[in-house]
Amino acid sequence: MPSKSTDHPNPHPADRELLKLREAIDAIDHDMVALLKERQEQVDRVVALKRAHGLPVYHPAREENLISEKRRTARAVGLDPDFLEDIFRRILRQSRVEQAAQLSRQGTKPGARLLVVGGQGAMGRYLVRWFSESGYRVRTLDRNDWDHAAALCDGIDLALLSVPIDSTAAVVERLAPHLPADCVLSDITSLKAAPMAAMLEAHPGPVVGLHPLFGPATTSLDKQVIIASPGRQAVECQWLLDQFTAWGVIVIPCDPAEHDDVMAVIQALRHFATFSFGKFLFEQDVPLDRTLEFSSPIYRLELGMVGRLFAQDPSLYSEIIKASPERRQLLRDYLASLQDSLALIETGDKAAFENVFRKVADWFDPFSGQALRETTFLIDKLIERF
Repeated sequence: MPSKSTDHPNPHPADRELLKLREAIDAIDHDMVALLKERQEQVDRVVALKRAHGLPVYHPAREENLISEKRRTARAVGLDPDFLEDIFRRILRQSRVEQAAQLSRQGTKPGARLLVVGGQGAMGRYLVRWFSESGYRVRTLDRNDWDHAAALCDGIDLALLSVPIDSTAAVVERLAPHLPADCVLSDITSLKAAPMAAMLEAHPGPVVGLHPLFGPATTSLDKQVIIASPGRQAVECQWLLDQFTAWGVIVIPCDPAEHDDVMAVIQALRHFATFSFGKFLFEQDVPLDRTLEFSSPIYRLELGMVGRLFAQDPSLYSEIIKASPERRQLLRDYLASLQDSLALIETGDKAAFENVFRKVADWFDPFSGQALRETTFLIDKLIERF
């Protein structure tokens, strides 16, 4: 069908020029698609090489070096560096996802037999699927299967516990007598010191504690994080960590005690604060839709995190928040700090408030620049979407 610019018997010269320019842009777009296809073919060759040598999907240093080089190139040719970085980060992520999808079909311990205890739960089913698709022979044990525990444990290479935090020790004690001596025993609870102690005491073989910082709704394991707490016979446990790495996961080793200290802030304190904020909005019967009409993007982002929490399983958050006496003490300390902050406001002393604000700002200073960049990126994406 002829374009409108050619329908008129005497098209304006600008219309003819626009048509030529648009045709040139279309040709460039066609070339870009062809180049992306050619790039993907090279990625497939990289996948084959990584599969042959057991190499990880994600190479942080290479990616950041590439992004830095693209930003320099953008400046040199007069393009916006942020624009070019955005494009290449999307290309790199797609490349990682493609690699992980292909590499996940190969297990690091082909034919190994796994038992997922709690395999009918949401996270249990999620892990069963990933291991099964990688060629492992996976069995599950749930609360009605204990009469068959000995048979289910026969010849297994890994027992992976996906059970509530407060039942982990009891499950370990009940399961351990049935485990082969060389079987790797692991868990995925968000608390590590107590479960690790229980596993090490009950099972004389290889032990490693895991804490996936992702949930069963995760569609790709690309750049997801899992904490690994070493327990016993690290060499015998390494194939399990290598499998997560092959799926694109970043594995971070961490001592159980340090893990629990850090997670008390990252999980218990943060989730408690989010829960409390949402509970207060509910008690005040705040009209959420109306607030969103008036809101800034940052408020929408913050409210989105509150809504996200209340869209999930309450038992999971109950376990995380109340998991240990140390976590509960941290929450009491947090409430005391809130009372201090309220007292500071009630005095009406503007200078005193600003003095405290500056002290906290100085403490946050090493992170503040990064925080501004990252939240600005998220806000821009939110604006693009909504």
